[in-house]
Amino acid sequence: MKIVFMGTPDFSVPTLQTLQESVHEVQAVFTQPDKPKGRGKKVKPTPVKEQALEYGLPVYQPVSLRSGEDAEQALATLRELNPDLIIVIAYGQILPKEVLELPRYGCINLHASLLPRWRGAAPIQRAILAGDTMTGVTAMQMAEGLDTGDMLHSIRTPITEDETADMLHDRLKWIAAQVTRETLLLLETGRLTPVPQNDAESCTAAKITKEMSRLDFTRTAKEIDRTIRGITGFALLRGKRVKLHQSKCLALNSVEPAGTVVDVRTLSFVCGDGGCVQPLVIQAEGGKAMKTADFLRGFSVAEGDKFEAAE
Repeated sequence: MKIVFMGTPDFSVPTLQTLQESVHEVQAVFTQPDKPKGRGKKVKPTPVKEQALEYGLPVYQPVSLRSGEDAEQALATLRELNPDLIIVIAYGQILPKEVLELPRYGCINLHASLLPRWRGAAPIQRAILAGDTMTGVTAMQMAEGLDTGDMLHSIRTPITEDETADMLHDRLKWIAAQVTRETLLLLETGRLTPVPQNDAESCTAAKITKEMSRLDFTRTAKEIDRTIRGITGFALLRGKRVKLHQSKCLALNSVEPAGTVVDVRTLSFVCGDGGCVQPLVIQAEGGKAMKTADFLRGFSVAEGDKFEAAE
């Protein structure tokens, strides 16, 4: 099959690699425009663009596929390519009806959840925040709605108790590549069975905001742990701003006030329900993220110190 690939971040790269290594022809790659990144604000190509250029594939970076001169040129290019299929994964743009209907087999999207649960922008983080024990990747026939198309194939995977969003992201990107490979095989052999989504079972994975990372120590241990693992957590310790990246809940309860450090060797602290959380990876403002033991070599904590909500 002739395939056009659309994707942008690191999450999309394994799927592009899988397509390039397959028997199918990757005609072209569409990705978001290059943007300035880092402290120097140097313009850098997207991870997908970098990989596509290594393969010598044509790369297109329209600002929009829905309106303006860029959209007209992109549509003309797609019509000229006349692909059998468009594969989309974390592209970052909404495809118009003209693009959805252009390929012989339409457009297939790889979404990092078990649809119809967690449609939208942040399915990985939302799954951890909600305490889900299972997630996966779903291949979906794209429709005009937000992640509402018929489901074609999926692979399930458990979410472990100590898994962060970054860890889960890095596992799911390879599962997405596997789902792509298996979906194409089902399509080629005529064994794809589209299943409509049940809208009554859907929920929306809304974008994550910075405010959500501000830890509220009056909440339960499970809620605080999920916040840290799902989106990281900001707090104050001895008046210094710190960022917690990874944690675990402890089989320990305390009557100390919420936020109190109950073990200066591990920085374990009390939460609003009396449960305790141990931060495993922590970062001082302006510093690097490191294991808690390494952090404590340069940051002194005394009995009775407290984590407090950051302003």
